[in-house]
Amino acid sequence: MKISAVILTKNEETNIERCLKTVDFCDEIVIVDDFSEDKTVEIAHKVLNAQKVYKVLQRRLNGNFSSQRNFGMEKTNGDWILFVDADETIPDELKKEIKQLLSSDPETKDYTAYYIKRRDFFWGRELKFGEIRKARARGVIRLVKRNSGYWVGNVHEEFKTIGFVTKLTNFINHYPHPTLKEFIEDINFYSSLRAEELYQSGKKFCLGEAILLPFSKFILTYFIYGGFLDEVPGFTYAFLMSLHSFLVRAKLFQLYENKKNR
Repeated sequence: MKISAVILTKNEETNIERCLKTVDFCDEIVIVDDFSEDKTVEIAHKVLNAQKVYKVLQRRLNGNFSSQRNFGMEKTNGDWILFVDADETIPDELKKEIKQLLSSDPETKDYTAYYIKRRDFFWGRELKFGEIRKARARGVIRLVKRNSGYWVGNVHEEFKTIGFVTKLTNFINHYPHPTLKEFIEDINFYSSLRAEELYQSGKKFCLGEAILLPFSKFILTYFIYGGFLDEVPGFTYAFLMSLHSFLVRAKLFQLYENKKNR
């Protein structure tokens, strides 16, 4: 079984080398770059120069991560596709598990996609509670069988498949938001995409939701889900992700106001 890795990039010069060095076990690597303005593409070519099969393709994201993932998937030749974000790495234990899985002839199984549990490292600390608990416990779909489904959703995209989905044992490592400035820039970017997605789906603005949802989300993730156990990084993560929820609703309000004023 051949495996292809698909990596989406946009100004990832600080992450891409670390990421690429951990997907060297794949038979093919496909990078879909959203016209990075830094040295992402240059570094990718340098690191992948010894790789037998790789592609660096440039394509505008246009606010749709699913479209970008589906495009990358179409450009692969592997029997299985491993989706990796540029700020993630594949530990040796996970590499071994994936290779063993594919060498056992998964064609004889009904599974068409695999969740991979994710370990988040934030400001030098491994987060174990709060916002990240779902990705840590259940995982995210990252390993999929060729021609078995497609990605949907502009942001927080999901893989829709006709087959059965199961979970691998080992973790993928995730290193998001290395600085406060980048974290704030990220939630500003992603909240704009999410607000536009809700607007296009016909979701109406609700003031009560804009007030209560961020507050209740913070209570849930920080206190009930134990984010406080991750100390200062846990508080920062819970607070800023709650702010993200507010920004989505505030920007949804702006979209409707702009429509009225046209």
